[in-house]
Amino acid sequence: MSKILVVAEHGNGTVRKATLTTLQMARDLAAKKGSSIDIAVLGHGVGGVAEALKGYGAETIHVADHADLAYPLAPTWAKVIADIAQAADADVVAMSASTTGKDILPRVAARLEAGMASDVVAVVDTDDGPGFRRPMWAGALLADVVIDSDVWVVTARGSAFDAAAATGGSSDIEAFAADPAAAASRTRFVKFDATASDRPSLDEADVVVAGGRGLKSAEGFSQVMEPLADAFGAAIGASRAAVDDGYAPNDYQIGQTGKVVAPQLYVAVAISGAIQHLAGMKNSKVIVAINTRDDEPIHKIADYSLKADAFTAVPELVEKLAARG
Repeated sequence: MSKILVVAEHGNGTVRKATLTTLQMARDLAAKKGSSIDIAVLGHGVGGVAEALKGYGAETIHVADHADLAYPLAPTWAKVIADIAQAADADVVAMSASTTGKDILPRVAARLEAGMASDVVAVVDTDDGPGFRRPMWAGALLADVVIDSDVWVVTARGSAFDAAAATGGSSDIEAFAADPAAAASRTRFVKFDATASDRPSLDEADVVVAGGRGLKSAEGFSQVMEPLADAFGAAIGASRAAVDDGYAPNDYQIGQTGKVVAPQLYVAVAISGAIQHLAGMKNSKVIVAINTRDDEPIHKIADYSLKADAFTAVPELVEKLAARG
């Protein structure tokens, strides 16, 4: 029987939303292939993560708990994931198209001599069986592809799939005897400097407010975007132009070369909407655009558009939101 192995992403002992969106892609594929689903949990002290995933319908959760897997370095994680896939007789390995997944899964594909479809946004039917839809040219084109190998490796764009809901039941949890040392390289983990913030992360926020070059300066960006984010309880993002000009840090960047998001509400402030930016947020459920020009590309995909100066309109919006409590 065909088997899909989903590699879990987690942090601080909790399952990331990216894991659940990948799991939903796996369910879509399993329905077409007649597959069962397993989950791989790698890391150190990750028993709680495995327990949290027991109710999501996986047949088996393979836990590779090892000190050398505490941080997802590509050489060691790829080796262990490939080992789990072979031991479980999985013919599909799937992970989110996050920075972590994009770093690790190509190495997994090489180890398994597998074909790979990256940044998948849908599972489709083709004349040759199940295939994958993926964006090309910054999302200007969508291609349906099939993988012509015995084992498939897939990364799923999180913004394209809903988070899988728990299905009840209880998966078997099995310890996997990981041997990451066999893949030791000249790369070693030194430290991870996380950006400290009380705001939700861009990857998982239900509301995202994003600012662009039209905010004119770093001071203007903060002056406009921070009160708006506070009013919505939102994460803050930025266009590449705003990041390149130093208005916002790199980890705020949304777009083809930044983060891909799909919140329930996306508020684009002083963003023109270049195709590279649209590629990172066009799957948002509701899009609001505030811009002084009404002929910018952002308005073509916006559900609500406001032609106004952000320095006037946004404070008024924040005041109205505060009045509503």
